[in-house]
Amino acid sequence: MADATALGVPVSAELAEDWVDRWERQQERYAVEREERFTVITDAVEQVVGSRERPLIVDLGSGPGSLAARISARLKHAEIVAVDIDPLLLALGRVHHREAARYVEVVIGQADWLKALALDRPVDAVVSTTALHYPSAGALLGIYRDLAGALRPGGILVNGDHLVPEEPELAALATAVGRRRAGRRGVDEIEDWSAWWTAIGRIPEFTHLLAARERQLPPCEGDGNGLSAAQHGELLREAGFRQVGSVWQYGISSVLVALR
Repeated sequence: MADATALGVPVSAELAEDWVDRWERQQERYAVEREERFTVITDAVEQVVGSRERPLIVDLGSGPGSLAARISARLKHAEIVAVDIDPLLLALGRVHHREAARYVEVVIGQADWLKALALDRPVDAVVSTTALHYPSAGALLGIYRDLAGALRPGGILVNGDHLVPEEPELAALATAVGRRRAGRRGVDEIEDWSAWWTAIGRIPEFTHLLAARERQLPPCEGDGNGLSAAQHGELLREAGFRQVGSVWQYGISSVLVALR
């Protein structure tokens, strides 16, 4: 596991702020009502674990700490572990959102991946946003089983993601609703994912982190597993969660919760 310091690449606060701000704007293209989705995720976590003295929260696929920072701002007494495979995004988070979380570089779902998080007690909540649509159904079942074992009884998993209905006509309708909303907000004019990565690739301070990223990240295969909320629910129940359901949705942008 490497961070910016270990790689000998100092990332200034100003540089990190600039690129995290651009990341936030870029991500608006891909999640309908992204800020509201973050708010709903935080609401769910606060409702279930907010009264605990020092709730332990794990953020899966944290990127530069976008969700972790929002939860930390609300639940200042929480301890958050932000987990991602991407060394560059983690480096940005460690600088720009350094107080929000402890950042860990690990491949989610690999053998003994939870040990790399160095957790000292059962987890109170697991959160994720736009990350759990990548693993295959089989890999995701293993991840959900690992998380069920790490969560305390009564703990919660909250997943904000693109969850398309299984029925083709409903899927098309939900997608269209989201696109219409995005169009009204003018997101098509925002810098996209590819443009963001192309632009950051021109910054000399990120050369070593980008090289580490190329070595770390597996080849991208398609747009993800395509699992619906119902299919996620089946996997979560099989993994040991007792109740699963959606608490918010706009188009295909959904928040799914599972109680341990």
